[in-house]
Amino acid sequence: MKSLMRRHLLPALLLVTAVAPLFAQAPPPPGQSFPWWKNEQFRKELGLTADQSAHIEKIWEAARPELRQEWDQLTKLEEKLSKLIQNDADEATLTRQIDRVETARMNANKTRSLMLVQMVKVLTPDQRVRFKGLHDKWLQDIRRQGPLPRPSEEPHKPEQ
Repeated sequence: MKSLMRRHLLPALLLVTAVAPLFAQAPPPPGQSFPWWKNEQFRKELGLTADQSAHIEKIWEAARPELRQEWDQLTKLEEKLSKLIQNDADEATLTRQIDRVETARMNANKTRSLMLVQMVKVLTPDQRVRFKGLHDKWLQDIRRQGPLPRPSEEPHKPEQ
């Protein structure tokens, strides 16, 4: 029974580990994100002022170290999970590691979401409506391009 479960569990976990990032709703981690508040087209279409853009940049800069740390932790935990799967670890060990991975993912997404809420609060109600449309279009364009690359080791650098 135990070997039968392993024969079915291992391929299922490998599939989940490989496919989950393709269906995740979370945008890319720091270093891969789109600095929309600095993009001339977004700024123009939103009517974003220089003060608003600077305020949003400060929010980004304040959140960036925590985001980088959380994404680095998530990457390490995912790598450990992959090794456990490759080494045919027992189900209890895999379950504990999956819990760690998912907790780290939740923490990174929560930090990112709170940052985004702070950014959106800088916008006027009219800008928020326009932002939603622009963001939806950007997501459609990204999805058409296929899966995003893994995050680089290079942190996000503000444009000069």
